[in-house]
Amino acid sequence: MFGQARTLQSPTGATLVWRHWPASGAPRGLLLVSHGLAEHSARYARFAEAMAQHGFHIYAHDHRGHGASQAPDAQLGLFSRRGGFETVIADLRAVREMAVANHPGLPVVLFGHSMGGLIALNAAETHPELYDALAVWNSNFRPGLAGRGGQLILAIERMLKGSDVPSPLLSKLTFGAWSKTIAARKTDFDWLSRDEDEVAKYIADPLCGFDASVSLWIDVFELAFAGARPDRLARLPARLPVHLVGGSADPSTLNGDVVDWLGRRMKARGMTDVTVTIYEGMRHETLNEIGREIATEDFARWCLKAVGARNRIGETT
Repeated sequence: MFGQARTLQSPTGATLVWRHWPASGAPRGLLLVSHGLAEHSARYARFAEAMAQHGFHIYAHDHRGHGASQAPDAQLGLFSRRGGFETVIADLRAVREMAVANHPGLPVVLFGHSMGGLIALNAAETHPELYDALAVWNSNFRPGLAGRGGQLILAIERMLKGSDVPSPLLSKLTFGAWSKTIAARKTDFDWLSRDEDEVAKYIADPLCGFDASVSLWIDVFELAFAGARPDRLARLPARLPVHLVGGSADPSTLNGDVVDWLGRRMKARGMTDVTVTIYEGMRHETLNEIGREIATEDFARWCLKAVGARNRIGETT
């Protein structure tokens, strides 16, 4: 099932590795999973199995520059030498079209974690007609002055050494800084989760925790600053079900503050179905945290409600 890696030729030129877990029983919808920075889709097997039990077909792929996906212009740690913002969204659309062709007529829920959440929101804004519900977990769409400073550093690095080389400095200012906020930490990645076994798995995985390239960091900041712009949020349907999640001990989202901020911003734009949940004590990887079962079940209930609302709307139009 999910362990079987398959490939899809994207119109962007990438060979995308993807995984699928079929729905148990009568299918209720499609769930597309967009993973985070410096990780890959295979890490979502437990989540996929759980959501399949609730009637969802799950599709997850490795983004460009991640996991086993390959592209002529995207080695590990690089979306693309140019146009990464657009190409990563186009790849996601290609996976969506494949999934819909395999299971026509089902509502489509788009889920993104961290960087994957940045991609997911921007994808929904770029193609609002393609997604029936949106979940953005542990994502920071308010990088602020620190983000602008990061962009300046990246511009200088690109000028001095190019864009397709790693940026250890940005990794130190992000991953490294977040690590230092965890008291009595045992590893540099304890900021991800309180579950020591999950952190150990991440550290042992050769496709996790790498230094992203200058170019990839530039694309990540572009996704972050663009996603919450009022003109882009205005593209989303007012009734689109949105599920935002954060952790109260996640340093990358200012302990969930920026997640709550995004929810308020969406509601201020007139969106009427935005749910915000900040899980007490959780760090960055909600799906690999202590208490993940509760978060997953909460999400499943939200998903079933969201696709139920979509089906009812479809019946009356």
